Amino acid sequence: MLVLFLTCLPAMLQASEKTVYGLNEYALVVDINIEVAAKLDTGAKTASLSARDIERFKRDGEPWVRFYLAIDDAHQHPIEKPLSRISKIKRRSGDVDPDESKSYTARPVIELDLCMGKTLQSIEVNLTDRSAFQYPLLIGSEALKKYSALVDPSLKFAAGKPDCNIAANIVE
Repeated sequence: MLVLFLTCLPAMLQASEKTVYGLNEYALVVDINIEVAAKLDTGAKTASLSARDIERFKRDGEPWVRFYLAIDDAHQHPIEKPLSRISKIKRRSGDVDPDESKSYTARPVIELDLCMGKTLQSIEVNLTDRSAFQYPLLIGSEALKKYSALVDPSLKFAAGKPDCNIAANIVE
C-alpha cells in the first residue's frame, strides 16, 4: 500500500497545483476592459475572440491590426493592437471550399491580458467572427496551460467573476 501511495504522490502533488475551471467561465479582457463569457476547449489549440471588419495595417513600419468586437451592437469603436503573427487554422471538412486549394484559414493573432478567476495571464488570441457561436471567446489548450487549468466539463463558471489584481504584474 505504501509503494502504491508513493508511486501516485507526484501526480497528486501536480494536480493540487492546478486550478479547476468549468466548461464555461467569465473572463475579463483587460486591454479592452470588457467581461465576456468564454468556452474552455481543450480540443482547440489556440484562443479565439469574436471580431469583425479585421484589417491589417502598418504603424511605424510594424504590423498592426484594427478590428471591432463582434459581440453586440454596443461595441462600435475600433480596437487597434500590434500583430503578433498570422495563425493557420485548420478548416473543418464542411468549411472547405472545393474551389479553393487551402485547407486552412489565415487569422491575425494578438496578445491580450486576460483575467479568469483570480489569475491574470497574457495570452495569444486569434481574431475571427464568432457571432454565430454562443460564446465570443474560446480559450484553447495553449492558454489553458498558462492558467494551470483542469477543466471539469460538468461545471460552469466555477471560478466566479474575474477578480485579478490588475496593478500586479502579469504572470509570464
